Amino acid sequence: MNYIVFDLEWNQCPYGKNREVKTLPFEIIEIGAIKLNKDREYVDRFHKIIKPVVYPKLHFRTKEIVHLDQDALEKGALFPDALREFLSWAGPESQFCTWGTIDLVELQRNMKYYGLLSLLKGPLHYNDVQKLFAVSYEDMRSRRSLEYGIDFLKLEKDLDFHRALSDAWYTAEIFQKIDMDVVLAYDSIDVYQNPKTKKEEIHAVYNGYSKFISREFNTKEEAMADREVLATHCCLCGKSARKKLRWFSVNSKNYYCIAICPVHGYIKGKARMKRTDEGKVYVVKTIKVSSEMEAEEIRGKKDELREKRRKKRHEMT
Repeated sequence: MNYIVFDLEWNQCPYGKNREVKTLPFEIIEIGAIKLNKDREYVDRFHKIIKPVVYPKLHFRTKEIVHLDQDALEKGALFPDALREFLSWAGPESQFCTWGTIDLVELQRNMKYYGLLSLLKGPLHYNDVQKLFAVSYEDMRSRRSLEYGIDFLKLEKDLDFHRALSDAWYTAEIFQKIDMDVVLAYDSIDVYQNPKTKKEEIHAVYNGYSKFISREFNTKEEAMADREVLATHCCLCGKSARKKLRWFSVNSKNYYCIAICPVHGYIKGKARMKRTDEGKVYVVKTIKVSSEMEAEEIRGKKDELREKRRKKRHEMT
């Protein structure tokens, strides 16, 4: 197995969002990648400049950040050709690595636009090096810039940032510094190609939390009536945990609950509603070990919500 550490640069509609192609808000104009072997040793590199077709003119922000001129882009490869070459170079037994979650989404979105999504079957397990850096050196929630990571590890900055190949190189350098136990314990799952059926649903257990990714539903109400979505199993032992606070929503996207495992005590649940390009709904549910204080904070959210609703009803009478 090889690791493919890649980075993308993209353009967007230079005339504003009201004139963008809704199915392709960002058009890839550069692919850069570093191939590492299973021991994370350097093997090869890949670089392609891609001719923009959907948005031929560069957005002013792209010009400022990426430093690619129009002439270079005009001589670039067409995306379908560049993509096939990239996937062939990467090979079938590879795991993608990126800085953050966005590049893999935009790669698949561009593939879908050109009818090529079948070349990369998802959901995809990959390594989010930005997350791995946070787990290794800070706290799990922080998300730092690539340049911050390079500075933190005191690595040499001899390449320009915001070019695909140099950013891929920097990401690979940071990835090589991460302890392998962390890499194996905190893999990520990209769900741009989300589960469609019950059989495809994903259950993953990590250090201190678990994740469930549901199949598609027609509505949020249908999703929150599903037995597996509602279930609360301890992320440490897998035992069914008794709910102390049933699932409730503070907005249209996030639901929360509190439960107690007979062995490990308080656990907290969060269910996030995700919408597909086709308007369907699926759920990403995380279950984490919790303290009594955290449980009370979540209970406070529900009490605050109940009070707001009471006041609103009172104002309407």
